[in-house]
Amino acid sequence: MNFVEQARISSSNRQKFSHLKLSKSSINAKMMCGGLADVINADDEIQKICDQVKPDAEKKTGKTYNVFTAKNYKSQVVAGTNYFIKVHVGEDDHVHIRVHKSLPYAGSVVKFADIQESKTHADAIEYF
Repeated sequence: MNFVEQARISSSNRQKFSHLKLSKSSINAKMMCGGLADVINADDEIQKICDQVKPDAEKKTGKTYNVFTAKNYKSQVVAGTNYFIKVHVGEDDHVHIRVHKSLPYAGSVVKFADIQESKTHADAIEYF
């Protein structure tokens, strides 16, 4: 493909998506494919993901969590999205969970991947 063909395709894509209005305030985090995004405060969508995987987290740790509240998270774009979520589990205790959500064409399936225990509110979320 030559430069003129690339420019034509780029121009047609720009026209196709010109109705989308993005501003700096509408973008919550810096994202790069494969890397972890900045920390974002958890919202209803992230809490819903936590609610879905809570039984898996309890099974893996052998514990029952009366509290399982998402606090904040980082995400990683892969073939879908990995979520690294800090979850309050009661008193001063927190866990970090990793959850994968597949792409829409694959059904947007949420799957528990792993958990780190003995975390505090101050512990940074890191890749695991």
